[in-house]
Amino acid sequence: MSSAVEPNTIQAYGLTILRNAHKDIRRLRRQTGSATLHGNKFWKSTFVLMDYLKELDLPKGVRILEVGCGWGLGGIYCAKAFDAQVTALDADPSVFEYLRHHADINGVEVDTWHSRFEKVTKAHLGEYDLVIAADVCFWNEIVDPLFNLIRRARQAGVAHVVVTDPGRPTFRALAERCLDKLGAEYTDWVVPAPHNSWGLVLDVCDLQAE
Repeated sequence: MSSAVEPNTIQAYGLTILRNAHKDIRRLRRQTGSATLHGNKFWKSTFVLMDYLKELDLPKGVRILEVGCGWGLGGIYCAKAFDAQVTALDADPSVFEYLRHHADINGVEVDTWHSRFEKVTKAHLGEYDLVIAADVCFWNEIVDPLFNLIRRARQAGVAHVVVTDPGRPTFRALAERCLDKLGAEYTDWVVPAPHNSWGLVLDVCDLQAE
């Protein structure tokens, strides 16, 4: 990992990440408009997600679904670091142009899927080894659909569902519910310098699937 080497660009975890003020992001915003549902920038809990996934020692070619993907940097990291087969899902299709641009500059391919959490079935989830998300539990209305998605993933035998967050009350409510109902692991996570980030990690793990 290293600090930014170009204006409005971050180099982290082997990725190039563009800040909101980068000329390419400004151009995409002019062409496509601003994303809704908070998919309008890189959220720093993604650093927590990347750092945690690095410690999981994932196998090459792992199949990953990133839900509420926004710019998709979590999935892009997995595609680059683990040669993962990644699908990125979001309810706002306008984020996919930002995702595709980041995938292009980082030399990976990521499939996209326009859908809401409620539409993701157990059969869909059974096609993946890992479900990931960062900074997605920002409204009270999201807690139930996200919990139900995580429960369906657990029932489908997904090895890990990993969700990271800066510690919003809504996320804490989700995590406590998963802890009680699904046997989840729930901990804080510190990302070392130069990024110096902190967040919470929820990991719903199926030991039998590993």
